[in-house]
Order: sequence, then C-alpha cells, then structure tokens
Amino acid sequence: MTARTDRPTPQTDQPDQPHDLIGIGIGPFNLSLAALAHGIPQPLTTAFYEQRPTFHWHPGLLIEGASLQVPFLADLVTLADPTSPWTLLNYLRTRDRLFPFYFAERFHIQRAEYDAYCRWVSQQLPALHFGHQVDTLRWNPQRALFEVDFTQLGPNGEAEALGRAHTRHITLGIGTEPHIPEPLKPLADAPHIPVIHSADYLHHRQQLLDAEHITVIGSGQSGAEIFLDLLRARPTGHEKLHWLARTPAFAPMEYSKLGLEHFTPDYTRYFHALPEPVRDQLVPHQWQLHKGIDHDTITAIHDELYRRTLHGGWPDATLTPGVTVRTAGRLATTRIELHLEHTQQSTRTRLTTDAVVLATGYRERPLDHILGNLTNHLRRDNAGRPRIDAHYRLDLDPAITGNIYVQNAERHTHGVGAPDLGLAAWRSATILNHLTGTTPYPLPQRTAFTTFGLTPHHTDIPTQKPLLVPLNQSN
Repeated sequence: MTARTDRPTPQTDQPDQPHDLIGIGIGPFNLSLAALAHGIPQPLTTAFYEQRPTFHWHPGLLIEGASLQVPFLADLVTLADPTSPWTLLNYLRTRDRLFPFYFAERFHIQRAEYDAYCRWVSQQLPALHFGHQVDTLRWNPQRALFEVDFTQLGPNGEAEALGRAHTRHITLGIGTEPHIPEPLKPLADAPHIPVIHSADYLHHRQQLLDAEHITVIGSGQSGAEIFLDLLRARPTGHEKLHWLARTPAFAPMEYSKLGLEHFTPDYTRYFHALPEPVRDQLVPHQWQLHKGIDHDTITAIHDELYRRTLHGGWPDATLTPGVTVRTAGRLATTRIELHLEHTQQSTRTRLTTDAVVLATGYRERPLDHILGNLTNHLRRDNAGRPRIDAHYRLDLDPAITGNIYVQNAERHTHGVGAPDLGLAAWRSATILNHLTGTTPYPLPQRTAFTTFGLTPHHTDIPTQKPLLVPLNQSN
C-alpha cells in the first residue's frame, strides 16, 4: 500500500521545447495579449498563469448600471485587429445579441458586460492556466531561458502540484492593488470596523447600508458611483452620508475630443521621449484625464439630490472637496473618528462616522517581489523605478538576453494611458510585433490630430532581427 503524502507533485515542461512567451497574471491586458498571440500567422508557443480560479474584472465594483468610461471599441483586440474572433461584436453575435445591441445605441457598455465578455474570451484560449500561482522567476544563463516555478492550486486555494516552465520571454501583467492611505491602514486591518476599500464594495454593501452614518473618501469615478448607489438606497431625509475628497472640486473627467488624444499612441510616444523630470511633473497635473467623474454620473448625483428637495428641506448628505484625512482612530468599540484638514481654509475638524469606503484608487504592484533576484539586473531611473523602453521592455543587464515586457506598470515612462483599456490592443500588438521581429499587426503611424511637440519623433518600426528562433533549434 502506497503511503499517502500531502506534498505537491513536481511537474515540468519539456526542457528542449521552451515557450516563446509566458505571461504572468491574466487581467484584461495579458488577456488581450493572449488573444492577439493566438491569432498571428507565425505560431507562438505561449502560456499565461493566473492564481485566481477564473477570470473576474473588479467584481467588487460591478455596480448595477455602472458603465465603462471608454467606448466598446476598446475591447481586447479591435483597435489592433477588428477582424479577430475575439471582438466584443463577435461575442454579442455568439449570444444572439447583435440586434439588441444595435438598437440600444450604447457606445459605452456596462462594466458587468465587459466582465462577461472577457470571461467568454478567457474560456476559449487554450494557453490560459488559471489556478496557477507563479512563485519564482530565474534566468538560466547556460540555456539562455527564463525558468518559471509555479504552484497549481486546488478549488479552495490549496497547493496541489508544483511545476516549472521554461520560456524565452516573459510578460508581466500582475495589475494594480488597492491603495489605502497611511492614516487609515490600522483601521482597515482591524476586525469589526467597516473601513472598506472600494474594490470590495459589493461584498460589503449590506454591511455598509446597515451603518448609521457612512463616509466615502475619494473623488474619482468609483467614489462617485458608490456615493450614488448608497444615496439611492437611503431613505429621503435620513441619508446620513459624507463624501470627502482631496481634490479641490468634484470635477468632471476630461472628455473633450482633443483632450482624449492624450490616450493615443502619438501622445504615448511623445511622453516616453520626454526627460524624466518633465514626465514626473506632468502626471500629477493630468489627474482629470483619468481621475475625474464622467458627466452622466455627476448629473445623476445632482438629479438624485435635487429630487430629495422637492417637498422642502435638504438631504442629509455632505459633499466636501479639498479635504485631507490627517489621522483616524477608533471611537468606543465600533465608531470611527476622522481628523480632517481643509487645505484652502487651513482649518481642521473631526468627523465621527460608522463606516468608511475608501475610493482611493490603485497603485502599480511592485515588480521586485515577482522578479526576485532578477531585480539585481534591472536598470533603474533616478527615482529607483524600472526603466522601460518604447517596446514595453524592462531595461535589463545585457547578461539576460530574454525580454521581460510589462503591462500597466509603466505610467512613469509612458504616461496616463498606461492603465487605459483603449490602449490595451495597441500595446499588445506592439509587444507581439517586437517579439516576432515582424508586423503581424500593422499599426498606424498617426493616431491624433494634435501634434505633440515641435519636433515629432519618427514613428516607423525599426528593422530588427526576429527575437524568436525555431522551436526545434537547440538552446
């Protein structure tokens, strides 16, 4: 009788047949890359690993009726290849929903629909491996390959098997993580005190609604949608809501046609070519390009507040911009005390509340943890951040001949378009064109009416040797 063991069984790929590309993380950006890689004429061997059991896109923020802030053409593939089988329109066709979509005349789809569309794509690409947690990356100089160690996870997240894969190149799509301001971190970690990041809003919505008084912190789209959802769920005259923001106003997102050209490849190339100090000065001043509130949501909030004044009186809802949270603490056992400062007035006060929703955005996940000892080979800028070239490659020590591409980790080098869904297909195509040394996805040379800068940079794709070698060639 064989003795039972709980030690996971090691697995490995064939060492003489490495992958061309391994992707780590399966969010929209690596899913876009996987979909476009699946359809190129030059066959690529790829694998994409994700520790979650299935695809979900911000499940805690799929508030009923909430829409994307980008048009439906910003799906995974259309802006690089509108003939791809993975377009949103083809998804609708497979669901017999093209005519309803046509008559709905919606240029901006709902978030829940985008999530369902991405999941449909993810279920059909054979290179995707969910329930696989990447543990370690190494460079093997003898074979000139990356080694990727992973743990295969069971339904409950338990380790079932260990594995190792080899690849010539890597793409990191590990996404962002919720940002919790320092003054509120102790409370966010404390049990029995509802201090919830917006990423988990729907998971705690009922708990929040049961609270006597609720405070929402953050003036972006998520904060606005959550405030509106809470407002609609509270009785008239007994709303007991506060909405606080650091920004000087609850401001609309920049949505003018020429303003949107900041999310074009033209602007991305312009931004990348700027000196590092200039780039660092630009990004904070462009907050309304990506941190404002869309016009429809602002209108809906005002309409709801106005409706509650029809029979006299004002709703018990306080909206205050220009405020920072200096410190925060527990009051009694479950109440929360926020110490506030108004920047323009230079005044301070205290606010007592029963629940806090932190719509304070996301930050790029540090790459050092996933890269492990490869971080010693990273070239860094003056602020210690990874240098990233125009092809979305980390600038590595020449001793590492494979490439590591990044997705949504390059705002400091490529600008505010880094997290934008509208540039996903273009960035994926850029990576694949560079990876193959060919142009499976011809990209436009001009994408904006605006000419950014007095000396526009030449945008032709330089001639290069293919980065890939035949799979039967020895390593």
